[in-house]
Amino acid sequence: MERLQKVLAQAGVASRRKCEEYIEAGRVQVNDETVTTLGVKVDPAVDAIKVDGRPINRQRMQYILLNKPKGVITSTSDPEGRDVVNDYIKDVKERVYPVGRLDYDSEGLLLLTNDGALANLLTHPSHHVPKTYHATVEGVPHGDLLDKLRAGIQLEDGLTAPAELEYVDINPEKNETIVSITIHEGRNRQVRRMFDAIRFPVIRLKRIQFGSLLLAGLARGKHRMLTKAEVEELRQSAVQSHNVQKTPQ
Repeated sequence: MERLQKVLAQAGVASRRKCEEYIEAGRVQVNDETVTTLGVKVDPAVDAIKVDGRPINRQRMQYILLNKPKGVITSTSDPEGRDVVNDYIKDVKERVYPVGRLDYDSEGLLLLTNDGALANLLTHPSHHVPKTYHATVEGVPHGDLLDKLRAGIQLEDGLTAPAELEYVDINPEKNETIVSITIHEGRNRQVRRMFDAIRFPVIRLKRIQFGSLLLAGLARGKHRMLTKAEVEELRQSAVQSHNVQKTPQ
């Protein structure tokens, strides 16, 4: 369920502010009933919504998994003309937006959707949806340093939540280590800052899992649509993460 003015704006009726004015002016009907109160929630897939007696365009919900390449902006546009993630899904007619962020220098799994309710569920701080990365770092961090990240480490914006870490590969010739790290927060450049805090800077960073979604099998720069089962599993994983956090220890 979403707010009526948001559904109208997503359908291209007008800006959200203008749609609010239409509602207050009595120009909007839901299931043949005139709505004049802001804040009413509707299901755009079920409810019959009209403006001035004309049905709005029904927007199909889209759920897209993209393997974002490095050097691409996680945004729908860029004033500097750099590549953005929407450049890689031009076959999708609906306007979709990234769920969370994956910084310019990072690559891997990125979810895009026009389902605002699901996007909010996945990114809300209280839900703690797990995200797993493969971080290639300079050198070989000892286990006691990784233990600091597992316990939570102090950054300039506060103590991080406990993380899950394990070695994936150690390359003595290149003096590099690949570490799998799972975090439950969404701070800006958090993984990079965590490894900076133990003085093992990240060389490459790739997100391989988001909630219940896995990147495996999708080539760099390619995308695919989620199945209905995947969408429901993703929704349930966000709800379960929220409930786990609420459960007293």
